[in-house]
Amino acid sequence: MAAARAALDRPLTTYYLLLGATALLLTIGLIMVLSASSVWSYTQFDDSYVTVRRQLMWVALAIPCAWVASRLPIRTIRRLAYPAFAFSLVLLAFTAVMGVAVSGNTNWLQLGPVRIQASEIAKLSLVIWAAHIYANKERRLHRLHHVVVPVVPGMLLATGLVVAGRDLGTALVFLGILAGMLWVVGAPARFFVVCLGAAGAAAGALAITNTERMARITTVLDPFADYHGTGWQPAHGLYALASGGIFGEGIGASRQKWGQLPEAHTDFIFAVLGEELGLAGTLLVIGLFLVIAYGTLRVARQTEDSFVRFACFGVAIWLVGQMMINVGMVLALLPVIGIPLPLVSYGGSSLVPTLVGLGMVIGFARREPAAARALAQRRRTRPAGLSARR
Repeated sequence: MAAARAALDRPLTTYYLLLGATALLLTIGLIMVLSASSVWSYTQFDDSYVTVRRQLMWVALAIPCAWVASRLPIRTIRRLAYPAFAFSLVLLAFTAVMGVAVSGNTNWLQLGPVRIQASEIAKLSLVIWAAHIYANKERRLHRLHHVVVPVVPGMLLATGLVVAGRDLGTALVFLGILAGMLWVVGAPARFFVVCLGAAGAAAGALAITNTERMARITTVLDPFADYHGTGWQPAHGLYALASGGIFGEGIGASRQKWGQLPEAHTDFIFAVLGEELGLAGTLLVIGLFLVIAYGTLRVARQTEDSFVRFACFGVAIWLVGQMMINVGMVLALLPVIGIPLPLVSYGGSSLVPTLVGLGMVIGFARREPAAARALAQRRRTRPAGLSARR
């Protein structure tokens, strides 16, 4: 116990926890995308590796972007807050007006040969924008007006644009980020009650007025009641998890990916992971997300920069909240609302902003005074021959 406490107290522990957990999740994600997409890719393109090659292309783009984000000065990141927020609103507006419908949701935007999901980009920009505003207003956050304006209207506008595209799942993630940021800055409890009540009423109205959404919600009560309809996907997700046992069937041995489980390499990749790696694999993935949350919140707790604190909380809420929604979908505890598993599911629109957000947080961890001193000391004590070769 004392050794673990001493290890956690080392200056670079948070930095290595974040870096290691992110790298492991990314590696697991690539392996699972290869396995889960192989059958679908072969039937669609006559090539079992086309999907994982695309994912590797996105990884090759995302890692340099994350590295740049980790090296950007905090002042530069804050200067990008308003342009990034405005750019996201423009993309969301274009998506709502001329977006491409996939599975009933108009949440994709075609830009030449590339199709992007603007709402995934918006998640990161909303976090940075809100953190920048609250950092500027830190001494005035005891007044409700400064807590609300302009963050709440801005986030509700973004949420409304997503709802216009019938993407209720992403809208819930946006509202989760907003609720988390309001809690971090100390919004009054009565304000939370009013907001949660309004959000619940709006979500209920949107569900009741849409037969497809209502069917998905009722399916949560019993996925097997409409087995050949709305229950097909959650039921086969449960079959996959149940057949995995403790240690799984082995990499590549999933049976549900052979056409039974829709979206096996995207929204329901956690089910294939559970079938092939078992309970041990699913707990490992959830544990790695919790490590990221722990490291991110540790940076937020130790920093003296209010922007860093708010941005770290926002990233933690975004990633852990989205993980919980995705896992809840696969376990049939929540309706199927099309939310990917960060760093694991296939898709560049999700992967690039997620890695950039984590790169930003890793950069914050490197800049903490104790960590910066430790890194500087390592550079000074590096052998002369090794430094010359590098």
